[in-house]
Amino acid sequence: MALSLFDSVNPQLNLLPKDGTVNYYGKLFAENEADYFFTVLLDSIDWKNDEAIIFGKKIITKRKVAWYGDSPFRYTYSKVTKEALPWTPELVILKQRIEVATGERFNSCLLNLYHSGEEGMAWHSDDEIDLKKNGAIGSITLGAERKFAFKHKHTQDRVDVLLEHGSLLVMKDTTQTYWLHRLPPSKKVQKARINLTFRTIENQLL
Repeated sequence: MALSLFDSVNPQLNLLPKDGTVNYYGKLFAENEADYFFTVLLDSIDWKNDEAIIFGKKIITKRKVAWYGDSPFRYTYSKVTKEALPWTPELVILKQRIEVATGERFNSCLLNLYHSGEEGMAWHSDDEIDLKKNGAIGSITLGAERKFAFKHKHTQDRVDVLLEHGSLLVMKDTTQTYWLHRLPPSKKVQKARINLTFRTIENQLL
């Protein structure tokens, strides 16, 4: 089963049919606000090409990333560990806005910079041991609109949603346990996209 949710915006609606919760808030930020944050983050964030260890070989991606937080939290994924940088003023504002909107609390943020639609993300779950179990992940999109896809790990059910400029998507509960998600590449998309995923790191001795 595949569901397409390109036209539905209801923050109370669970986009997943079972085994998790995903809420799409639509455009949380006005167009001029979203434009401002996109421009500032593009210039001020300490962007680095992402790294991954695959079959023992280090892979350097075109996509760039950055990791920020309340403390120098360590976050390991794809067998590479990052240490969080201190919040920038703009990231603090964005964090506070989505905390008010969702009622959740976050202590860190992983940012991704996709230069065009040719850069994407393969199927995966954000279920690393560093993250709060069944915690919420708040995902902000700035820049190019991109399709975002979910796939159930057992039934292969599919759910697709179009993430708009200035929008917020929240994944929580058992979503990471039962569902994969990805950002499919698209040759039609020429503009850049910044994605901010606000998270909660737990159980670290700093």
